[in-house]
Amino acid sequence: MKKLMLPLALAFICLHVCAQQTDLDTILPRFLSDRGEGIPTSMFGTYIRKREIIIYPFYEYYYDRNYEYKPQEMGYGKDVDYRGKYTANEGVIFIGYGITDRLAVEFEASIISAELVKNKQDDSNMPEEIAESGLGDVEGQLRYVWKKETARKPEIFSFFEYVLPLQKDKKIIGTSDWEFKLGIGFIKGYSWGTLTVRTAVEYDGEESKVDFGEYAIEYLKRVSGLFRFAVIIEGSQDELELITDMQFHVSDHAFIRINNAFGITSKATDYAPELGVVFHF
Repeated sequence: MKKLMLPLALAFICLHVCAQQTDLDTILPRFLSDRGEGIPTSMFGTYIRKREIIIYPFYEYYYDRNYEYKPQEMGYGKDVDYRGKYTANEGVIFIGYGITDRLAVEFEASIISAELVKNKQDDSNMPEEIAESGLGDVEGQLRYVWKKETARKPEIFSFFEYVLPLQKDKKIIGTSDWEFKLGIGFIKGYSWGTLTVRTAVEYDGEESKVDFGEYAIEYLKRVSGLFRFAVIIEGSQDELELITDMQFHVSDHAFIRINNAFGITSKATDYAPELGVVFHF
């Protein structure tokens, strides 16, 4: 009898996953089969429906062996660019709510501890190591769908992001002045996967200027009712990253996310893994 338990359990899991996939394929048109219905959030491959709440606590680590800094910006006089070693540990909480089937709001806050080891060629009076901890970025977004996706035409959406200036005295964590971002994106589902393209302009209050902001191309694929993955190329000016995102949908109201970001250009963070659980109700 015990010998039969494992095959039966595996068969049950397979049937459950297949049933989930069949149900989704039956209910939704093919172009929505990867992502389902909902408004695109700022989290890769994650969508929020009307009156739905998303709560996402997660941990993120940062490692950058060539972090660009100026001693002058750290308060130590010398106006020269150097590359130091930067590491950080961050705990983040993300909350989203779908107000309508076209409008959603997001809020995100974090606690972070970070260290910067200065370059050996840096002969300024800056300490060998700067360590800071406390409140990280605190930000929010409005997301709006202008036109929903059809079998022939892509979905068109916009987003407005603000970052609060809550760390005026910190140098390597948080945000010292207002930051704003306004962007637009397009989504189209195909039989081989779903593509999202977006771009934005941003305003940096510290530098008092508007500049070309982030841009990204995202590929999302639902392999089964249990597993989805995304591959993203994301950049901002001279920083470019390759990001992989895996989602394990363990229940109707939660999924595990494993995310890894790899720096492509020298000014991007070398490696930033992320792990968390997304709850949606």
